Amino acid sequence: MVLTHKAPAPHCPLCGHAGTAYTLRSVHGRPLAHCSVCDLVFANPEVAVDAAEERRLYQTHQNSIEQPGYIDFLNRLVEPMAMFVQAGAYGVDYGSGPGPTLSTLMQRRGYGCHNYDPMFGPHELAPPYDFVTCTECFEHFTSPAKTIQHIVSLLKPQGVLGIMTDLWNRHTVFETWYYTKDPTHVVFYSLATIDYLCSRFGLALLYSDAKRVLVFRTMT
Repeated sequence: MVLTHKAPAPHCPLCGHAGTAYTLRSVHGRPLAHCSVCDLVFANPEVAVDAAEERRLYQTHQNSIEQPGYIDFLNRLVEPMAMFVQAGAYGVDYGSGPGPTLSTLMQRRGYGCHNYDPMFGPHELAPPYDFVTCTECFEHFTSPAKTIQHIVSLLKPQGVLGIMTDLWNRHTVFETWYYTKDPTHVVFYSLATIDYLCSRFGLALLYSDAKRVLVFRTMT
């Protein structure tokens, strides 16, 4: 990770820490800041893509139930979720995208699961849920504190939250990391950030592959 001194950044969008500086620069020239409190790395919101462009970029993804590679990818979350979610449980795939797939995989395992996506729809939620899945969404949250709190609030007590988002570590070179090449990716988490999420939002980490897949349980 290359550190340089840049202009002051706004407060961290996750923990609210002030005084962070834009200390990293990605291959696309987007200024990135590193929060010393929660370890979040976040992009300058002034250079974010607009909603229309974000929607267009999402629609270029080749993600569907007909894609064996994508199924294998999602099963990296579905399989550990099955260790902690009871048979017959009912949940939602939050941020299911234009071509919902994970809900189908959960249904095939005997769970009730519907789709929710704020951009593509369906737009309705019916909490509380036994579980929530959120794959490749956390990195898109422009207001992660607010959005994560909302997601956690959808769960029943002792509910299960499963997410997929690529984690950064001390070996990550942000200037060439594929995750920063996507302009819709605006926040990047480390394992230390995950520890902060647990403390902030009352979560217990049940499973982690230390790379991308994480499963939590609400502590209340």
